[in-house]
Amino acid sequence: MDIRAVAFDANGTLIRILTDDGDEQIFRAAAHFLTYQGIDIHRHELRDLYFQIMKEQLRTSPERYPEFDAVGIWRSIIKDHKTDFTRALPADKLRQMPLFLAEMSRGISRRRLGLYPYVREVLDILYDRCPLAIITDAQSTYARSELHKVGLLGYFDPIIVSGDHGYRKPDRRLFQLALDGMATAAENALYVGNDMYRDIYGAQEAGLTTVMFDSDQGEKSYQGCAPDYTITDFRDLLQILGLPWP
Repeated sequence: MDIRAVAFDANGTLIRILTDDGDEQIFRAAAHFLTYQGIDIHRHELRDLYFQIMKEQLRTSPERYPEFDAVGIWRSIIKDHKTDFTRALPADKLRQMPLFLAEMSRGISRRRLGLYPYVREVLDILYDRCPLAIITDAQSTYARSELHKVGLLGYFDPIIVSGDHGYRKPDRRLFQLALDGMATAAENALYVGNDMYRDIYGAQEAGLTTVMFDSDQGEKSYQGCAPDYTITDFRDLLQILGLPWP
């Protein structure tokens, strides 16, 4: 096995995260914020609108594995419910509101954000030895910020975020973007993920060697798919790569 680059999933693999995207407090806060923009929608109605628009985005997408657009959802809600008061607001403020609402919603939904044991120590060892990349199903508004928050942003180039492209794993194009960014052929790349369908199946379809990190998140089986390796301790990744633990 000639591995020259390693790519990782983020959430559930490197990052232990817990969110509640349906939390009523998200839509309570958003509804209160919107009243100051001249838009009056009850939080329950706002929640229903949000998820209806999300479903419509996914339904009408031409992609096989579509990704939703959180900023686009808020932009649509503002556009459809704006009043004369809203239209009179400064143009810069109007442009920034959907992004603000997307970031605020993510922040309120978050219950936990940290690293799995030994992630940073293993990345420190790998960083000087080979290119490292991220391939994550996430929104562009928060993916890199969360990597920054846990201190991992500087380890990876490229960082491939599904929200930047409109499609998500297991779409092999995301894996190919990472391979292109690392200037590495698929047969010389290792991919580490926690979901048997999105990560392992997707990476294998793109030709990468796969490692299943059996964390507390992700689907553990998919139609007979099996990873090349399975680990429960991040230090075991070094053994797979033939590198010593200090």
